[in-house]
Amino acid sequence: MKLITAVIKPFRLDEVRNALAEVGVQGMTVTEVKGFGRQRGHTELYRGAEYVVDFLPKVKIELALTDDLVERVIETIIGSAKTGKVGDGKIFVTDLDQVYRIRTGEAGDQAI
Repeated sequence: MKLITAVIKPFRLDEVRNALAEVGVQGMTVTEVKGFGRQRGHTELYRGAEYVVDFLPKVKIELALTDDLVERVIETIIGSAKTGKVGDGKIFVTDLDQVYRIRTGEAGDQAI
């Protein structure tokens, strides 16, 4: 089992969610976050004054998946979140040792 964490641009969330539903993803956790990567934010002009935006708004998607879905989900996220511009985001893949469903007590793949 794997935990996929994707940090993407907020306006791409609906496209990513719809594309993931088409490949069989049944659930996800979405969090509004702020951060920066190599671009280190950017400068904006507001009422004639320049100021630096250090942390850019992003959306973090977390998915717990069985191993057979991982590659397809990664390709789907990349295909639906990519704009070709700086700041498109990142995908992190982490091993999951165990997953439990609280309601039923199921464990492992059955809990996902």
